[in-house]
Formats: sequence, structure tokens, C-alpha cells
Amino acid sequence: MELATGFQRCKVIHSLQFRLLTAFTLVILVSMGGVFFFINQVTQQEIRGFEERAERVRTGRIEFELSLYYSRQGDWNGIQPFVEQWGSFYGRQIIVIDAKGIVVADSQGKLLGKPHSPDASGRPILLRGTGSVIGTLYISPGTSPGTGFESLPILFKSIGRFFLWGGLIAIALALLLTFLLSWRVLAPVKALTVTARRLGQGDFSQRVQFKGKGEIGELAQSFNLMASELERNEELRRNMVADVAHELRTPLTNMKGYLEAVSDGVIAPDAATIRSLYEETALLSRLVDDLQELALAEAGQLKLLPQPEDIYELINRVVALVQPQVTAKGLSVSVEPSQPLPPVNIDAQRISQVLRNLLENAIAHTDKGGAISVAAWQQDNWVKVSVTDTGEGIPAEDIPNIFERFYRVDKSRDRNTGGSGLGLTISKRLVEAHGGKIEFQSELGKGSRFSFTVPLAQT
Repeated sequence: MELATGFQRCKVIHSLQFRLLTAFTLVILVSMGGVFFFINQVTQQEIRGFEERAERVRTGRIEFELSLYYSRQGDWNGIQPFVEQWGSFYGRQIIVIDAKGIVVADSQGKLLGKPHSPDASGRPILLRGTGSVIGTLYISPGTSPGTGFESLPILFKSIGRFFLWGGLIAIALALLLTFLLSWRVLAPVKALTVTARRLGQGDFSQRVQFKGKGEIGELAQSFNLMASELERNEELRRNMVADVAHELRTPLTNMKGYLEAVSDGVIAPDAATIRSLYEETALLSRLVDDLQELALAEAGQLKLLPQPEDIYELINRVVALVQPQVTAKGLSVSVEPSQPLPPVNIDAQRISQVLRNLLENAIAHTDKGGAISVAAWQQDNWVKVSVTDTGEGIPAEDIPNIFERFYRVDKSRDRNTGGSGLGLTISKRLVEAHGGKIEFQSELGKGSRFSFTVPLAQT
């Protein structure tokens, strides 16, 4: 029970709502403290200024009264009672020295009749009569040790209560605003958290239902895009696993059937049977090789051996390799003439594989009597190679997935029309490994055109 309570307390402390509340409260307290501090400083300055002005007024009044007394009396006799009264009233030690340097009046009575020492407290003020100095006045400086503290009671009495009530009201408003803002801000965040948790548990259909604007809205949109991509990748992964299993199962089933038939004496282990087994083994081996090659390409671990090559020589060599398939299906293939091209920097074996995959794809999807053409031309520092056919074309719904693993436009799994479904995927990875790109245009019922770029050799 205590552990659960501690966990809940820790969860509350680390929640964004609690942090917002704490932040608002701290901002209010710091703001109020700062304002109160500056008001106190200004109040202290005003008090000090008031005391300085009052001190000047007191000094001027005493100086005037002393000069007036001397002008009336003609000397300092009888001045002591007045000085004592002033000292008591103003709370200062007041000393009057005649022109000979003898103390003629002391508000405290300690120095009366004595020569005045030069280190007497206070600033000396010369007293002037009619054209001559009649004495010197000393007034001890005021001791106001509590000037800074004296301002505090003034502040508390005048505006302190307003600050107190204002602070309490501000904190209450902060609590209310925190709940309102946290509800508005944290609602989509909580929705994101719940959706992300379900997404992590394998439910890739989850989406955040939030259509607001701003950063949270952009985050929700990005999250939904990520979820869509994860769902699509998961679907492709499942399809890939199913397709790999199917592609491996078909030749293995055929081989198992032949071997069982031979074992049961249904068919003889003659040359035809061995040839059929060999073809199935070759097909299985090619599929495994394609899968391994695709894995290396996607991991960026393909080993390329690029060197300068004549692109036309490579094209003619690959066209000659597929010529038997072209002839057997009643098609025609041609290499369009062009100006001589500079050497390209490629791994000839890999680019030959790309070109052969594109030609075999064109052959598979072009009906009897159709034509296939291969062309090459220079584009800046690249050479572009294209394979164009007059085949069936690609439906619009299949275009986004044409380079996906095991994807076939022909949904039947006949290898005569569909192959293994890895050729275009491998071709794309091989071209990208050379720094180029592969693209295509297609019109349903009129044919397709696949093209790719390879870099020129550095001269």
C-alpha cells in the first residue's frame, strides 16, 4: 500500500500538469518578490532624500537663528539654553564655537568653555555676522540605521496587504489556468501516449484523432504519418514472409514430388527427370541468391568494383543474352542509335544485372508481336539508359508499389509472367548504390518505359 502510494505521488510530481502549476506559481512569486523589492528600494531612496532635505532645512534654520541671536545680542552670552533646546528637539549634538575657538554652547553640556578639538563630529558651518565670521557651528550627523527597515513597515501598511491579496488571487488564477491549459495541451499529448502504447503493442491501425493546429497538431500529423508508414511496412513484411514461403515452397514441392515419384517407381530417374530437378534447384538457388543480394543492398554492404566501361558495348552484350527469350516469344528488340558516349564509371556485372532485369520484365509483360527498344544518352555528368516496351502497361493502383519486394502487377503466381518479384527491387538498389536513380513511365494498354542513370567516368 505504501509502495503504491509512493508511486502515485512520484507520478504526480513528474506529471506535466504539476510542473505547469509549479512553474506558474514560481513565476508569480518571483514576479511579486521582484516588484516588492524594487518598490522597497524606491521607498528607501525617497526616505533618504526626504531626510537629506529635512537635514538641510534644520541646519539652515539653526544657522539663521544663531546669526540672528548674535546680531541682536552682540555676543554669545545666554545662547546655551537655546542650543540645548534645539539639540533635544532635533536629536542632534549641536556645538557653537566663537571666533576664538572656545565652545560657547553645547547641547550636551560636555564641552562648554573648552577649546574645541579639530576632530569634532559634524561638518563645520561658518556663522557670519555683518561682514565677519562670528563663530562656527557643528551639528552631529543623524544616525538612521533603520532607513532600509523603516521603509518596510511603510510598505506593509500601505501596499503590503494589496500584494498579499493580489498574490493569493494570482495563485488561484494560476491553478485555474493550469487546469484549463493542461486539459487543452495535455489532452492530445495523452492521446498520443495511448496511441503510441497501442502502436508499440502491434496495433498499427491506431491513429491520433486530433485536428488542431500549431506544434501539437503537426506532431499528431507526423505521428499519424509514421503510424501509416509502420502499418504499410508491417503489411509488406507479412507479404514478404508469405511470398518467400510461397516461392521456396513451390520448387521444394516440385522437387519432393519428383523424388517421391522416383522412390516409388512411378517415374524413372532418366535424363528428363534429372533435368527437371536441376531446373527446380537452379530456380531455388536463384531465389536465395536474389534474397541475399537484396539484403546486402538494403544494408549498404554491396561490394562494387566500378571502372570505366563502354555503355553501348554492355547494352549490346545484355541484349544478345536475352535474344533467345525475345525470339521464343515472337518479339523484337532493338538498340536505338545515338552519338558516341564517354565511358561510364560502373560495376559492369551489376549494371548488366539491372539491364537484364529490365529487359526480362519487358519481355514478360509484352505480348507476341510487340517491340522492345533500348536507348542511351548523356545528361550532364550522367548517362541515362532506358528500356521501352509496347506491352500491357501498369495500372495506376500498382504504380506506388512497383519497386516493392515480391510485388507483381500480375497477381497470379505464374513465373512465366511474374518471376520472383525481386528483379525491380534489386535493380533499384543496384542503381542507387552507383549514386544514380531509376524511374518509369507507364500507360495502361500502351506500354512502359523504365530508365536509370549511371555516372560518367572521371577523366
